[in-house]
Amino acid sequence: MAKLKVNKSIIGLDIGSSAIKAIELTPSPTTSGSYVVSGYGIKDLLPQQNIKDAIKEFFDTAGLHTRKVVTAVSGKSVVVRYITMPKMSDEELRSAIKYEASKYIPFEIEEVMIDCAPLPPLEDEKPEHEEKEMRVLLVAVKKQTIEDHISIIEQTRLLPLIIDVDCFALGNAFELNQKFSTAGASGPDKKVSAMIDIGATKTNVNVIYGLNSYFTREIHIAGNDLTEALVKRIGMQPAQAEALKRDPGLKQEEVKEVVSSIIEELCHEIGLSFDYFEHQSDKKVEHIYLSGGGSQIIGLDEAIESTFEKRPIRWDPCESLEILVDGVDPVDFKKIASNFAVATGLAARIIK
Repeated sequence: MAKLKVNKSIIGLDIGSSAIKAIELTPSPTTSGSYVVSGYGIKDLLPQQNIKDAIKEFFDTAGLHTRKVVTAVSGKSVVVRYITMPKMSDEELRSAIKYEASKYIPFEIEEVMIDCAPLPPLEDEKPEHEEKEMRVLLVAVKKQTIEDHISIIEQTRLLPLIIDVDCFALGNAFELNQKFSTAGASGPDKKVSAMIDIGATKTNVNVIYGLNSYFTREIHIAGNDLTEALVKRIGMQPAQAEALKRDPGLKQEEVKEVVSSIIEELCHEIGLSFDYFEHQSDKKVEHIYLSGGGSQIIGLDEAIESTFEKRPIRWDPCESLEILVDGVDPVDFKKIASNFAVATGLAARIIK
């Protein structure tokens, strides 16, 4: 086999509230224009653990080949809006967005970094609308948040290449999968897909049409709420509840009953997100893709199918890529691959 060009590798580093996850992508040694998974790792964070120390420990033991990373920010200091503006060139948009942004963000313009991108019109959109107006994705992040994030990365001797927003990483992972899958060879599927990634403290929703994001939202109902429900109702330590949540064994029905109200509330919030998107776009969500550690909870699939009348798809963001990691069984990796959706989307920046 040809030698991996690991000097061209990039790591998608997902720094969550309960775990650090990383995927390393490297140009394929055999197929031009393709990529392989050349490394990965996951490390649970201990309560009150210093994040810089945790990252250092992680990279000392993960067996990754590069220190070039793409990371992401999220939370209340990140604002994402989908707005409508008069039709204009990219250059005109860059000039106008600074003035337009003040209408949509709750911070002073001087406090934030702003980025934007025009979105292609949805299919079946009225021609006169397309001629006069355009949809624009607006993102604003507090400068202090970016500076603090970069400082942490650099203090751990890593090289930050790009700071992304984690909800968009889901879309990039989906695009990567489509690009290299057999089905994607004929071009992107012009259907509406909802990416739902359930982490420890939040659930990311990204609604995609084709390969473009038209709606994102953070829902603050997630895995920790499920764990807390088990702690309160069954009477156990958080670590025990976390283990039971991941592997209920003979207590499946008891766990399912305890977490049912949390799952119902999460489905309600996801439904509100879908309703908003569908009202704005006049298009229906057709596919629901689940990822993240919190998505493994028992009863979730049935609740989503009952609420939205469609079976959710548990997806592997790396399923179209070859796994070239020493000592790793691809079958074993596939069992935990959905935990790496955000990390894979961050690493997908290698192709852009």
